[in-house]
Amino acid sequence: MKVCGFTFIRNAEKFDFPIIEAITSVLPICDHFVVAVGKSEDNTRKIIENIDPEKISVVDTVWDENLREGGFVYADETNKALDAIPEEYDWCFYIQGDEVVHEKHLPVIETAMETNLERIEVEGLLFRYRHFYGTYDYVGDCRHWYRNEIRVIRNDKSIRSYKDAQGFRKSGEKLKVAPVDAEIYHYGWVRHPKFMQEKVDSVKAFYHGISEEEAQKKASEQEFNYGAEYDALTRFEGTHPEVMQNRIKRLNWEVEVDTDKIQMKFKYRLLYRIEKLFGVRLFEYRNYKLLK
Repeated sequence: MKVCGFTFIRNAEKFDFPIIEAITSVLPICDHFVVAVGKSEDNTRKIIENIDPEKISVVDTVWDENLREGGFVYADETNKALDAIPEEYDWCFYIQGDEVVHEKHLPVIETAMETNLERIEVEGLLFRYRHFYGTYDYVGDCRHWYRNEIRVIRNDKSIRSYKDAQGFRKSGEKLKVAPVDAEIYHYGWVRHPKFMQEKVDSVKAFYHGISEEEAQKKASEQEFNYGAEYDALTRFEGTHPEVMQNRIKRLNWEVEVDTDKIQMKFKYRLLYRIEKLFGVRLFEYRNYKLLK
C-alpha cells in the first residue's frame, strides 16, 4: 500500500496558517506529499521546501481570479495537487492548511486504509471534526460546524474536489465512504485577532467578489472580535497534537467567551436543543454516502 498526501496553500506566513504542522502531522504515514503552492506575497514556497525536501514535491500555481466567487478557486487548487500525484499511489490523504491530525490517530488511519484497500466499493474515508475557536481551549458546538468530512480518497482522477474544497465528488456523484475512528483538528479560527480579521476579509474576496485591495484595507482597520461572532462553544478537555505544542505556547492574546451563552436564531436554537437531548442532528447535510 502506498499513500500520497496532498494540499494547497498560498500566503501561509501572511495569514499565519499552521501549514508546517498540518503537513508534518500526516507525513509519517505518507510515502510522498504534493503541495500546490500558489504565487504568494511571502516566503510560503521556501517554508514548504524546508519541511522535508526528500518527501515533498511542489507544484507552482497561480490562482484563477475568475473562480473567486463561491470559493471555487480552493477546489481548483486542490485538484491541481491531486492531479500531480503519480498513479503508483493507492490512497491520497488530503489535509488543508489549517487542519492537523493528532499522532494518536495515525495508527488507526493507517489500519483503516489497509483494511479498505481491497474493498473496491470504498471510494474514500470519513473523519470526525473538532473545530477550535478563538483559542486552543474552545471548540464550536452547534450545527454551524460540520461534524464529518472526507479526507482520504482513492487515487482516481475522476474524483474531484467539490465546490469550495470542503469535500469530494466522483463524476458529480457523492463518494461512498467508510468511517474512520479518527479526528481532524481544525484550527482555522484560532489566530491572533489581527491575523484572523485579515484572513476573513481575504476569504470574503473569494466568495463575494470584493477586490483583495479592498479586503486588505478593511483588515487594517480592525481586529476580529471573537467574543461577538460565535454561536455556541464548549471547553476542550483533551490534548492537542504534539506538532502544535510550540504554536500553542506562542499564544499571546485573550478571548472572552461564555460557554453558557447561545447566540443563534430560534429555529437553530431548537435544533441545537434537540441534538443535545437526543444526540441526533436533524436535517444534517451530508456530502457523502456512508457505507457500513
